[in-house]
Amino acid sequence: MAKEYLIGDFLKRIKRPIDLEPNKNYNLVTIKMNHKGVVLRGQKKGCDIKSKMFEVKEGDFILSGIDARNGAFGIVSKELEGAIVTNDFWYFEIDEKIISKQLFLELTATTWFDDICQKGSDGTTQRIRLQKHKFFNQRIFLPEGDEQKELLNKILTFKKGQTKLNKEIDSQKLLLTQLKQSILQEAIQGKLTKEWREQTPNTEPASELLKRIKVEKAQLIKEKKIKKEKQLPPITKEEISFELPEGWVWCRLGEIIVNSDNLNIHNVLPPNELVNYVDIDTIDNKHQKIKEPKLLPVNQLSTRARRVLNKGNIMYSLVRPYLHNLAIIEDDKKNYIGSTGFAVFNCLSIENKYVFWLLLSKYIENIYLEFMDGFNSPSITNDQFKSTIIPISPFSEQKEIVKKVEALMQQCQALEREIKTSEANAKMLMQAVLKEAFSNE
Repeated sequence: MAKEYLIGDFLKRIKRPIDLEPNKNYNLVTIKMNHKGVVLRGQKKGCDIKSKMFEVKEGDFILSGIDARNGAFGIVSKELEGAIVTNDFWYFEIDEKIISKQLFLELTATTWFDDICQKGSDGTTQRIRLQKHKFFNQRIFLPEGDEQKELLNKILTFKKGQTKLNKEIDSQKLLLTQLKQSILQEAIQGKLTKEWREQTPNTEPASELLKRIKVEKAQLIKEKKIKKEKQLPPITKEEISFELPEGWVWCRLGEIIVNSDNLNIHNVLPPNELVNYVDIDTIDNKHQKIKEPKLLPVNQLSTRARRVLNKGNIMYSLVRPYLHNLAIIEDDKKNYIGSTGFAVFNCLSIENKYVFWLLLSKYIENIYLEFMDGFNSPSITNDQFKSTIIPISPFSEQKEIVKKVEALMQQCQALEREIKTSEANAKMLMQAVLKEAFSNE
């Protein structure tokens, strides 16, 4: 049986104002979202701090008034004893006659307290924060006496099992990531199709394919359908990292692709015309697909909105390429424009999805980790992208590689769904424990 209380009945906000000494260094505290705890933000001299500040002590339960609804709360550690915070941070005394401190702190690690903070927050979109009246006047039911002890034991027992389960899930996720990379590495080295080659002799070598692509590209330049590009450097032995099967060749990516056009939309489209804009935020980099593009008028787009996107194009983010912001355009939408942060291209006489999977491989990621430049948004240049050396198989083998990779990736997706189901079941079990404990029936 549970009893009804207000949050303000057992959580009492306290304040310890402090007079700052001008020449003394003070530790400043911040709180990470998603239950990631209380951490040191940095140090400042008292003379450099303009706000009214408050002291926290070891063991204080503290939350961010701005981000509490996002799990920004935790316990002040011994190392942060005496640190200071602004009035945007709330810390409390807990009335243990109503709820034991240990039980309360365990509950704050669940979604139970997230919901309380969510309901206690209000404000405009950019200034949603905890509101004193809404927060402290929420009515909730708490178990009484021995029922609290039983609930605490249930939670601690559950956490022990969940810790073990979480380790197993994390291990499965790591193994799944390694499996995917192993599949791609074996694909680009020809190991996936070794048996296929044995069963399909006399396949035209990739060198002949490259010759045709060279002729095709020259004709497109002659017809002024594409611009002539500067010649790519020859491939050196030092650049080659593994041996290729017979019939395969190395080439530079720029040899087999044609970049999409750039279009200064601000000069050719009316200011109020709507454009389907694709930037990095629009890419689902877990599944390499475009989410819903941003439908914006031309006058709200930056000058980076220049890449013309057509159905079948591959787009690959040159900014932080290790995040795998990569997709194939599947829709044929009017006014489909991408950011210049992407390389956008079609392949000439090469299976598009062969290159797609190649760009997701660890082999490519390692190359670009060496190329990347920049601090906040490390990136590679379009020239570096086109200079990337890649293994090319005969065209019919490319199709076989794509077929095998996609079949194996489907199996990986099935394993991924099983892992997600395990995580969801664990959360549902905890919710069931809480629902039972806080019911007033």
